[in-house]
Amino acid sequence: MRIGILTSGGDAPGMNAAVRAATRAALARDWEVYGIRNGFAGLLADSMELLRARDVGGIIHRGGTMLGSARCAEFRENAGQAKALHNLNQREIDALLVIGGNGSQTGSAKLAEHGFKVVGVASTIDNDLVGTDFTIGVDTAINITLEAIDRLRTTGSSHQRAFLVETMGRDCGYIALMAGIAGGAEVIAVPEREVEPAAVAERLSAAYERGKTHALVVVAEGAKHGAQAMMRHFAEHRAAIGFDLRVTTLGHVVRGGSPTAADRVLATRLGAAAIDQLAHGKHGVLVGMINHGVVTTPLAEVANKTKPIDADLLELARVLAQ
Repeated sequence: MRIGILTSGGDAPGMNAAVRAATRAALARDWEVYGIRNGFAGLLADSMELLRARDVGGIIHRGGTMLGSARCAEFRENAGQAKALHNLNQREIDALLVIGGNGSQTGSAKLAEHGFKVVGVASTIDNDLVGTDFTIGVDTAINITLEAIDRLRTTGSSHQRAFLVETMGRDCGYIALMAGIAGGAEVIAVPEREVEPAAVAERLSAAYERGKTHALVVVAEGAKHGAQAMMRHFAEHRAAIGFDLRVTTLGHVVRGGSPTAADRVLATRLGAAAIDQLAHGKHGVLVGMINHGVVTTPLAEVANKTKPIDADLLELARVLAQ
């Protein structure tokens, strides 16, 4: 068998570990493996190269993706999908592994609809894919955010300040929620549940009145009242919060860095499992992890869907911040 592997959408720590595992698992079966550069854009540009075992050596600890990634609006159209299928057929590639998140797996589902053999590997720092408890990259992203929170807590306590930390999460607040709980944040604001600036000010003021030496607000970038909106409100109502307030925007630093052990192991298991699925004649599925076991979900059930965050955890965070 001859397979192609691509990484698509936003990069996630652990993608390289998945590429490595899938490549070596395929080579162990005497299959040929082609790496496709820059996601679906590279597929349309016919940018592929043969991968051997040594080509994926020394990458398990590296963040990002050695294959590159890019958004590709052209692929969303039927003409773009037809071009991709043409290139795959010209290269005599039998099957494709797509390592990526919701948008990427929606693209995978399109190819599967055309009858091409595709297996998706769940990878996104947002952890919002249906069909898996955890996605490649989310553990690293949470830990990077948490490290920043812990460092800000130290300086906040020294100067009796409050810090507002904005982390990634355009449509999903999972990173903000989990890092906020682990970091003991007084307030967590996510796109799924808005918190008005006045309510944030009230909670900060209450923390100040209780004698806290610092306070933390964790905001997902996609929240309606993001970091800048809140800072504008607080600038006009300085006396309402008690603390001197500073804002830190983490931005794309959350995506970077070396993947954690958890992400490396998850990526390795999912990458190898994707090859096993193809070896057993199964395709048109997403490979994920549920209850610590590898599972598959039809791509048609994954495409254009997102997994909600646990609202009970938001309530837990509010209670524990008292």
